[in-house]
Amino acid sequence: MNPADLTAALLIGLIGSSHCLVMCGGIVAALQLSMPGMSGRRRFAFQLLLSLGRLTSYAFFGALVGYFGLVAMQVSGASMVWLRLLAGLLLVAMALYIARLSTVLVYLERLGQGIWRQIQPISSRLMPLDSPYKAFGYGLCWGWLPCGLVYSTLSWSLASGSAGAGAGIMLAFGLGTLPAILLTATLAARLNQLKQQSWFRYSTALLLGSYGFYTVYLALARLVS
Repeated sequence: MNPADLTAALLIGLIGSSHCLVMCGGIVAALQLSMPGMSGRRRFAFQLLLSLGRLTSYAFFGALVGYFGLVAMQVSGASMVWLRLLAGLLLVAMALYIARLSTVLVYLERLGQGIWRQIQPISSRLMPLDSPYKAFGYGLCWGWLPCGLVYSTLSWSLASGSAGAGAGIMLAFGLGTLPAILLTATLAARLNQLKQQSWFRYSTALLLGSYGFYTVYLALARLVS
């Protein structure tokens, strides 16, 4: 498992937090209302269980996709470099999406809409969140919510070369999103103001895009060598 990839995945989660607030902030706010009569400490514990369920789904996806990528390359006899090239291009697309210069990842999100329509009724039956089991179960469902950032990071898992590495990348990404999700209830207004600032969007997109171009460069260098 490449430590650099894990670090980069963590940073993607962190710098993509503005997108997470758009995609998941409303969900978090609604879930707050579905925890009746809870103390602040118990409510926060349930938020952690929700996030644990979400990260469990992410790790499962990463492991599945990482294993599929490895098997596909072995069967076809192709080089993993092609998958790294694809991952780099999708990272660049993600950066453009965060900077609001492109909507290409919207098409990726639409791919998961059909699956989400099957999962959503299950999550609805878990409401209200009045037990730890329901909170964790809802978090598992939450992880299936169509998200361009998640799908782009999954492409990285596809090129990771193993199920373990794929799971690690997705778990690191999920951990990076935690600050934005867990603080939404108390700091939503301030974080929302921050994500609206153009300098914030462009600077985070620049960091992500730079890593994407670097990934593409390394892949192309190996292909021509």
